[in-house]
Amino acid sequence: MMSGSTKMGGPLPKFNDYHLWKALDSLDNKSPIGRKKLAEVLGIGEGSTRTVISILQEQGLITIGKSGILLTNKGMEFKKKTHMDIVRDIGASDLTIGEKDVAVRVPKMANTVKFGCEERDTAIKSGATGATTLIYSGGKLMFPGSDYPVDKVLQDRIKAKLPLKNDDVIIIGTGPTDKAAEMGAVKAGLELMGGLRFNRELEDILSSRSTGNELISLAFAIHDLVGGLPVCAKSRDNLGIRIENGKVIDNAYTGQVLEEVINAGTTIRKVAVSGPYKGIRVIVTPIELDSRIIAAIGVVDIRSMAGIDNLIRLRSDDND
Repeated sequence: MMSGSTKMGGPLPKFNDYHLWKALDSLDNKSPIGRKKLAEVLGIGEGSTRTVISILQEQGLITIGKSGILLTNKGMEFKKKTHMDIVRDIGASDLTIGEKDVAVRVPKMANTVKFGCEERDTAIKSGATGATTLIYSGGKLMFPGSDYPVDKVLQDRIKAKLPLKNDDVIIIGTGPTDKAAEMGAVKAGLELMGGLRFNRELEDILSSRSTGNELISLAFAIHDLVGGLPVCAKSRDNLGIRIENGKVIDNAYTGQVLEEVINAGTTIRKVAVSGPYKGIRVIVTPIELDSRIIAAIGVVDIRSMAGIDNLIRLRSDDND
């Protein structure tokens, strides 16, 4: 899997659900935006922006014309369902610990909030310093799990800037920059809403022609399941994806072991002999649909490099 060629040339794509959400939130169905302008809005390179555009186009959420990118009717509906109001510099320094703070309003999600630490942890994983979660109930902003209200001055400031309604959630992300604070707050809000759920027909989810973009959800699920170890995947007839540290770092990837597994139709455990994971143990397994191998996905056991007990026990073929 992890030996072989990788995409060369141009910046590596570095984006996540925040950038997909922000792209949707920045577009409409009347005023087209060009790719370069969208890249500036998202704060990522043009290569990553092309991938974001490709994903949204595959989902039928955008259309691309000579004048730029527009949301489709489906895209407008999706945008409405995932919209969050954003306010920068909310002035919550008494509650936050970073230099900058950005607040988002997550509509009608108060019943999904537990203690607030979940949103904080999501924000930190996204690169923010932290996040504070508040719920709006009975005309007051309160901390989750208590009847303790927020300071009236801050509450009035937030209410003046955000259209609060009962059962709304306010997440205040904090960080060294506005971007870090915003990303933390938005990612926490998306997590609260259950993520960006793209609706697709079952037969469209995975095939032998699936692109790296279509493998993203599965790859990230495995990435989270194995505690953040690098994950690579590809379909039989297309280039795949490589994920490290919660980010896509190559969306046109292939490797020797990935190809071996697809051709052999069996799980392979071995030490990569070349490529970005040379000298590291990997485990790659095939994905079968209708009695046919259509893809392969694998995990890189980088913990073996430091002699730490493996998160995934890789047994030799003799012991299988």
